[in-house]
Amino acid sequence: MCRTLPNADSSLRRLTTLNIFLISALLLINYIGAEAKSNADIVSGKSSHGIARSKNPIHDNVTSSEFATLFRDSTLRVDYVFGSAPADSVSGRPKPIVLLKSTSMRKGWAGRRHDLNRPLLQGHGRIIMTDPISGDTLYVHPFSSLFNEWLSLPELSATPQAFQQTFLLPMPRSNVEITIQINDMRRRPIARFTHRYSPDDILTRPLNRQLAEDAPEVRILHPGSSENPINVAILAEGYSREESEHFFSDASTAVEEILSYEPFLSNFDRFTFTAVASPSAESGVSIPKENDWRDTAFGSHFSTFYTDRYLTTPEVWRLHDALSDIPYEHIIVLANTDEYGGGGIFNSYMLIAVRQEDFLPTVVHEFGHSFGGLADEYFSDKPGVCNYPLDVEPWEPNITTLTDFPAKWQDIIPADTPIPTPPEKAAEYPTGIYEGAAYQATGIYRPANECRMRNNTYPDFCPTCRRALLRQILHQSE
Repeated sequence: MCRTLPNADSSLRRLTTLNIFLISALLLINYIGAEAKSNADIVSGKSSHGIARSKNPIHDNVTSSEFATLFRDSTLRVDYVFGSAPADSVSGRPKPIVLLKSTSMRKGWAGRRHDLNRPLLQGHGRIIMTDPISGDTLYVHPFSSLFNEWLSLPELSATPQAFQQTFLLPMPRSNVEITIQINDMRRRPIARFTHRYSPDDILTRPLNRQLAEDAPEVRILHPGSSENPINVAILAEGYSREESEHFFSDASTAVEEILSYEPFLSNFDRFTFTAVASPSAESGVSIPKENDWRDTAFGSHFSTFYTDRYLTTPEVWRLHDALSDIPYEHIIVLANTDEYGGGGIFNSYMLIAVRQEDFLPTVVHEFGHSFGGLADEYFSDKPGVCNYPLDVEPWEPNITTLTDFPAKWQDIIPADTPIPTPPEKAAEYPTGIYEGAAYQATGIYRPANECRMRNNTYPDFCPTCRRALLRQILHQSE
């Protein structure tokens, strides 16, 4: 999920995350069976909102015409803590828990207004908004998180830890139930936490405010011209206030590079990129292996999970605090450092070092993770950090274990494509079934021999990745 491409100097050591704070409260968790698929036929019914709904709520389709009836033109921000209770005596594994921290709201909704309960990808988890009276599913948002990755590391997850998580939801007009579902690497639900929310809750804090005189400067770098553009916010990390112009220059470079790749190039009008020069007390970012710690806006650091090049932040709430006054859906964080590294987390954020020589290809690679839900296509003979079970089809659109290959790119390859496709036949099979992906050399397959999701030298996304990205663009902007 999420790591920057390895370079010649990168280390593949395992590592642990920075503690945010330890959880002392135990929480009731309901374990559930596998969730139903969301692509069945719609059957007419009636909800408590007075709109024609399906009798099987998970199969319903909330359309753009229904948005104004179900939701206000406002954003509900919900902050959670993902963590674990001490390991139980039976499994010896920590018990995942979810805690609600706070709710807040701001004017305007920057997300999609159609197919609200029909996301394209499953992710490693989902946040689900339902009508408590009818049971209808109103909104579904898939996600990945550092917490999911931490759970896959037995030597690390044995010690209870906590991770910040934030979700942006359309503000409902009526009372709703909000459910967090977390899945394991076998796509099985391992935790489910549900709480009620009322749009009249007096403890929901308003976020829009008059900008203070010392507030960071905001610039729209690329205004989308479509009716419902995808809003991408770019934040500065490790830039002092005096370095703000350097940040805006770096942000413009990042936007130009992303929009030079297909399918972003042909759909440039569907994106709005806005840069926020969030200042740091010190320039640069923290490099733990060198005992070099910096006081920065979002506390980011390398060596996440003890992988030297893995650059993330434990301060997710701060990211969203810095964006309270602008519309946004996706977050890019530019780190002012020449140390190689970065990370991208689907529907959460991406963070990239801008002073290293591979900044341009890696910013596109990480955006493929955070925006498109694409998996890494590189691999190593060493054991991978995220070990995908070989008898389960991964949810990412650009890798397969062949357990459900028709759901992936089978429709765009010749019937005689060899399995695995030999790399020396890449010219004959530009799209094939090439073995090795997602950090594992065997048992997992990628669609092309070379792709932006595999290395820093190939100049394009492969056809399968381009198609997956285009589907996300259309899903989020039409």
